Amino acid sequence: MSIQSIVLATGNAGKVREFAQLLADYPLEILPQSQFNVAEAVEDGTTFVENAIIKARNAARATGLPAIADDSGIEVDALNGRPGIYSARFAGEGASATDNWQKLLAEMTGQEQRNARFQCVLVYMRHAEDPSPIIAQASWEGRIGDAARGEHGHGYDPIFLVGNSDQSAAELSDAEKNALSHRGKAMNELLAQFKAKGIL
Repeated sequence: MSIQSIVLATGNAGKVREFAQLLADYPLEILPQSQFNVAEAVEDGTTFVENAIIKARNAARATGLPAIADDSGIEVDALNGRPGIYSARFAGEGASATDNWQKLLAEMTGQEQRNARFQCVLVYMRHAEDPSPIIAQASWEGRIGDAARGEHGHGYDPIFLVGNSDQSAAELSDAEKNALSHRGKAMNELLAQFKAKGIL
């Protein structure tokens, strides 16, 4: 089977690495959009699905390749679902991951209700005008910890306690995280749809 090239609509090195691991067993070559100098899409949607479609369309249009886009974030019940679609820029435009989770910890000071979940939406578009993109969505339940823990992962992983455990997502190995995470589950759903539609 020939290898299919797909552009990944992100410049996030952590996400690129996760995708490469999740798709390592398939005849797919995942190329980050930064390799093509693709300008970042303006994420002006109001949902994860809208933003993922915007990013996939932008990458497909710029490269002429099929594109996968990921839009993901963390929803905190005590904050009425914030930061949600604004997770990557919760502490402001250009904020670092550390800035973002430090702001979230500060807002959670004194909160007893700490339930939260990561959400991930993956969108695959065959081309920029694809009228029927493949959409996969999954979530990962947990809680916001009191302090950062662990050296692995990226984003909010250091303050996200997995399920009912006291282990943060940043304390998991890559294999453990991929088996449990919102992105891993969404990828399994996307691959199932690929197989059903004859893409793989």
